[in-house]
This record gives sequence, structure tokens and C-alpha cells, in this order.
Amino acid sequence: CRNESIDESNADLARDLRLLVRERLVEGDTNAQTIEFIVERYGEYVLLKPLGGGSNWILWGAGPGMLLIGLGVGLSFLRRRQTAPENAPTLTEAEAARLKEILNQ
Repeated sequence: CRNESIDESNADLARDLRLLVRERLVEGDTNAQTIEFIVERYGEYVLLKPLGGGSNWILWGAGPGMLLIGLGVGLSFLRRRQTAPENAPTLTEAEAARLKEILNQ
């Protein structure tokens, strides 16, 4: 399961990885060699904390990037909404009277 170490997880893949790690360490591989072997075989998604390089930069940057874009769009919307046009036409007396009549109904 995601966000669980292979020691804590009950998933079939975690069980297989525990056995594989044990086999590799018994054969004399170092921790780094074992991790490298597993990443080559299964991909970086099996790591509890994936590396921040390569194509993972897109995934690491997508969340903050979308947040910044959303904030920019929101601020832009609020700024445009708050500014009233300077040349806004005023109501004529007839329009003002009609508006008052409608609001009083």
C-alpha cells in the first residue's frame, strides 16, 4: 500500500519485496545495491520516499504549480471584479424612477 513501508504493509507486493530484500542481503548485496535492483525491476513507485529526480520533477512540481496557478487566477478575478469602469453610464431620471418602482414591488 502507498505510504506504508514494506515492513508495515500486508499487500502481496510488500510480502514479495520483503522476501526479495532478504534474499539480496543474504547473498551479500549492500543496502544501496538492493534498493537499486528493486527500483530497476519495479520502478520508483515502490520506494516509500521516491527520488526527486528525472520525470518525478513533474509530479513533485504539479501540486504546487496548480496551487500557484489557482491563486493567480483567483487574484486576477478578484482584482477585475473590484474595479468598476470609470466611464460607467449613469441612470436617467426615467430609469431611476422605473428602478425604484420595481424595487418597491
